[in-house]
Formats: sequence, structure tokens, C-alpha cells
Amino acid sequence: MFLPLAKSPAWGISELKRFVVTAAFALAGMTMIATSAQALDRRVTIVNNSSYDIVEFYASNKGTNDWQEDIFGDKMLPAGNSVQINIDDGSGYCKFDFLAVFEDGDKVISKNNNVCALGTFTFND
Repeated sequence: MFLPLAKSPAWGISELKRFVVTAAFALAGMTMIATSAQALDRRVTIVNNSSYDIVEFYASNKGTNDWQEDIFGDKMLPAGNSVQINIDDGSGYCKFDFLAVFEDGDKVISKNNNVCALGTFTFND
């Protein structure tokens, strides 16, 4: 016993154009959503409101288990000063842990900082 095959709908030029345009807009929308997390601003102003210079500063994304490199390198952030840092490591992460090492040897760790939403981070005494 054979079942009759269903007829495929006959599309005219206007329906086909509408379909193609709709599909193109949907694809463009998905691309914008996928890249929006990568395009977020990850610049954070680090403020040293403490009495000691910050001699090392690290920012590691939540997907890693080490501190990576000292962002300041051979520089430091004097007490009472600030600096803007781009914390974009190319990973796409927004959540970072911070480690500041002060001139007196004290270390301060701040976990789970959302650098995509955070504009300023302040270290206090």
C-alpha cells in the first residue's frame, strides 16, 4: 500500500524573497548576540586609596587557576593614584579575580569581579 506524497508548497518570487530577507535578519541578530559578550568594554580604573604603593597587580579570569602575569610589569601604582587598565585577555570572560601586592608585602585578593560592568575598583586601607 502506498501513501500519496504530500505536495511541497509552490513559492512565488515574493514569498521566496520574504523568506531570504527574514533568514538574513535572523542570522544577523544571532551574530550580534554571539559577539556582544566579546565586544564588552573590560577597561577598569584601579584606584589606590591606601597608604601604600601597589607594586604588583594581577587579574585572572574565572576559567584559570593561576595569576598570569603582573599587569604593572616594572611600574607601580602609588598611593592616592589611579590607572585605567584594559583587562581583556581575549578569553571572553567577564568575571576576574584581582590580586594586589603592596610595597609592605601585604596582598589583597578580590574574587569574582565583573569587569564588563565594573568601571572602577578601589583598594582602601
